[in-house]
Amino acid sequence: MAKKSYDGFTEAERDAMKERAKELKASGRGAKVDTEAEVLEKIAEMPQPDRSLAERVHAIVKATAPELTPKLWYGMPSYYKDGKNVCFFQPAAKFKSRYPTFGFNDVANLDDGNMWPTAFALTKLTATEEKKLAALVKKAVS
Repeated sequence: MAKKSYDGFTEAERDAMKERAKELKASGRGAKVDTEAEVLEKIAEMPQPDRSLAERVHAIVKATAPELTPKLWYGMPSYYKDGKNVCFFQPAAKFKSRYPTFGFNDVANLDDGNMWPTAFALTKLTATEEKKLAALVKKAVS
């Protein structure tokens, strides 16, 4: 008998959805949760080089846009303004991808004509990339 294949969600995607369900359940309880501590804990659990990049991204976002609130989103570090997810860090290990990414959601003020990038591959953060990232975050929350 031939084994059936399933073209639905991958195991990593199902895990991310389970994490998101836990996040929503915890936020609905009304208890005060230190969401930044949760983000830092998740970053600390990441393998290298994701961890180093996530630490730098977190520091850049916090310094550039202190009005953003760090929270987990599908188990990934994300940054919210007025309850809406503006940007996030997706570690490569999470979905077994080639590189981690830093992305923006549609509430980010990045509009530039008819087409603009909303996610960026990160392999290394030098002073040049850090400056670009900070400028993007600043524009996103403007």
